[in-house]
Amino acid sequence: MNKTLLLCSLIVSWPHTNLNAETLRVNRRDYEVTLSKAISYLRVKGQAKDGSFSRFAGIGPTAMITTGLLRNGVRASDPLVAKSIRYLEKHVRKDGGIHQNGTFFRNYETCLSLMCFAAANKQLNGKYTKIIQRADKFIKGIQWAEDDGKTRSDVEYGGGGYGRSKRPDLSNTSFLIDALKSAGNKSDSEAIKRALVFLSRCQNFESEHNTTKFAAKINDGGFFYTPAGGGSSPAGKTADGGLRSYGAMTYAGLKSMLYAGVDKNDARVKAAVQWVKTHYQVKENPGLGQAGVYYYLHVFAKALDALKTETIVDKKGVSHSWRSELLKELKRRQKPDGSWANKNKRWLESDPNLATGFALLALSYCKPKPSN
Repeated sequence: MNKTLLLCSLIVSWPHTNLNAETLRVNRRDYEVTLSKAISYLRVKGQAKDGSFSRFAGIGPTAMITTGLLRNGVRASDPLVAKSIRYLEKHVRKDGGIHQNGTFFRNYETCLSLMCFAAANKQLNGKYTKIIQRADKFIKGIQWAEDDGKTRSDVEYGGGGYGRSKRPDLSNTSFLIDALKSAGNKSDSEAIKRALVFLSRCQNFESEHNTTKFAAKINDGGFFYTPAGGGSSPAGKTADGGLRSYGAMTYAGLKSMLYAGVDKNDARVKAAVQWVKTHYQVKENPGLGQAGVYYYLHVFAKALDALKTETIVDKKGVSHSWRSELLKELKRRQKPDGSWANKNKRWLESDPNLATGFALLALSYCKPKPSN
């Protein structure tokens, strides 16, 4: 190859990583208009008279939406938020749990509610500190650990899960770590260290932290739903029984490892980041298409924010300002009434309140920085 051809080849193949400040900047007007429309929808159509949102699905949507509103700057004193918080208060249990009677989703509902009370607590002079502390103790008590006869060698160890499924999973464990962090636990917390054991076993990456039968079958650095109960991934299995990685769980896993104090130079984090670069996408949930896409967008935002990066360079060498691209995608998907809803009904995302809750959480990571 002559020098001219070599130079042209290098120019074409070299990663395009230099985005200017204007490209990186989140459009303030787009953010404010998108948020305003969402709030209007929630006030006019979304919220029931008792302050709940989609209570047929439990108290999770109410907690999620209220946290999203608080994170986007809506005050705890705003009637839209205050009514929802009062509704959640009615579900606080004597044992510290925050959930509906007879629910299978004690971990999920308590974790989401704890995060909501923690977000409100910052504005209300510690009004909910005791509720948060008791909920923190409750979720630690239902984590799969020694109290359940589990040891570190058991594949379930450290996870959180749905009681109905009788096994821990990465989604519930991700919410568990979010809640523990919101309650003030540091990365050296025993509960977080236990959760990290389970997290590592949900990654398609063989290491001293993951010697499960699934670890080396795919080994692409992504994450799947659970290695417990025989293992499961909505993205399916390979011919040799490997559990395919997919977007939502990979971002949930990456975010959770960072929250658990795993260093960015750790091989597990590096492997997950490489998967993210290879599968970078805001249009769909990689591996599952439109199924669970709003859940995906919210963990996408959490993970990349936790990674402390403003750009991701994809497999083609193209640099992406992820906050700007996420905001544009949320704006594109928003319905005329201000809500979001998924045409794919899996995991209840066709419900506009649930989808709007996830979208609000994602939107909170697009909030423009204050002007100097």
